[in-house]
Amino acid sequence: MKRTLAVFAVAGLALAGCSGAKVGENPGGGGGSQASCGEFKIAINPWVGYEANAAVIAYVAEKNLGCRVTKKDLKEEVAWQGFGTGEVDAVVENWGHDDLRKKYIDEQKIGVSAGSTGVKGQIGWYIPPWLAKEKPELLDWNNLNKNADMFKTSESGGQGQLLDGDPSFVTNDEALVKNLGLNFKVVYGGSETALIQAFRQAEERKTPLIGYFYSPQWLFSEIKLEKVKLPPYTPGCDAVPEKIACDYPDYDLDKIVSKKFADANGPAYQLVKNFKWTNDDQNLVARWIAVDKMTPDAAAKKWVEANQDKVKAWLPAT
Repeated sequence: MKRTLAVFAVAGLALAGCSGAKVGENPGGGGGSQASCGEFKIAINPWVGYEANAAVIAYVAEKNLGCRVTKKDLKEEVAWQGFGTGEVDAVVENWGHDDLRKKYIDEQKIGVSAGSTGVKGQIGWYIPPWLAKEKPELLDWNNLNKNADMFKTSESGGQGQLLDGDPSFVTNDEALVKNLGLNFKVVYGGSETALIQAFRQAEERKTPLIGYFYSPQWLFSEIKLEKVKLPPYTPGCDAVPEKIACDYPDYDLDKIVSKKFADANGPAYQLVKNFKWTNDDQNLVARWIAVDKMTPDAAAKKWVEANQDKVKAWLPAT
């Protein structure tokens, strides 16, 4: 996922419960027997919605299938590279990434899609609700230039600041700013946590902020961020990255797995293939992790125990 922020001194997203292993390192152990499943290696990309997916899948894999799960903290393209080395079996929330699909699925043929997660994603530019109420004209991109001065920061120089998060997230923002002729500079805050902190502070302190954000995201249950209307997306308008001048498409978030993992068709692959839940499901687990400070395993356990019917539908046929 590509994404950005006003630079705040905020620690990066803590992926609690993950092994922290990297591609090229020996995989660590996990609980459970290998008798029916064996080892299952899940990439953990750096945003909490992804972590919620991975936590629930890992919990079910361990408790129901006896898998030995290893979680690896990896940026998106690095995770896809792991399909070729055998060090990553599954990426459990993919935001489009036509570039990675072409490289790793079409050309190298080391990855395949394992179907939709059921989660619908949306990326865009947002402003805090106080600002949308006070200056509703900012919800139309055509009015941004005449208001650029209010968004200036020390990081953006003489231009307005457009805040993004982690540079590895799916983002067209630099091309959009250039091609729409906006007097703005994209500034990367560095993480999802930094974006959330920036929007919270902007709302609390009534300071101007425009930034990249996305849904599903638990923050919307706390702050009703307002989306800025960009030129509408039409099929093909984002075909040439450097020429993009349209909004982001809606995403049907899917799962990508290694071809070897899919071809083996073991219990863990069948679980990943069958896994499907809703935006509300993901936001609930993500909020438990990010706000309530539950460990991913504890959050997964709580959700799984309350949703046994959904979980049963994911399990391999016996």
